Amino acid sequence: MHAFYIVKRGVKKKHLTPLGFCRIIPKVMQMEKKVLQTYLYDFYGELLNEHQRTIYEDFVLNDLSLGEIAEERGISRQGVHDLIKRCDKLLSGYEEKLHLLERFQRIKEKIEQIHRLTLMEDTADRIAVQSTIRQLSDEILEEL
Repeated sequence: MHAFYIVKRGVKKKHLTPLGFCRIIPKVMQMEKKVLQTYLYDFYGELLNEHQRTIYEDFVLNDLSLGEIAEERGISRQGVHDLIKRCDKLLSGYEEKLHLLERFQRIKEKIEQIHRLTLMEDTADRIAVQSTIRQLSDEILEEL
């Protein structure tokens, strides 16, 4: 990793150089893709056939490499890659049609807002907080 250190007032701080930062971006994007794949599998995985499900689970949930899965299942690495891509396309297609993940994320955000409101210690605005909680809970109920 490309980094440099700055020493200020006896404290050594590590900073990424532009080259080091550019190397992290693909890793972060890959992690985000894995999270999305996991969510899509959680919502729509049962719609895959058993063969697709076991290979997709090995790749996404068990974090096995394409080569490890190919060796374990007795198929080519390219075959595993193609199957993963097909599953990604299928699961994304289900989300485009059904929007279950999108709905889940909207509801989760509203619940998090309600939670934050309940943690507010300033009770002077209690009526406004209760009104906001009521509005958010009504929106959640409409989504369901």
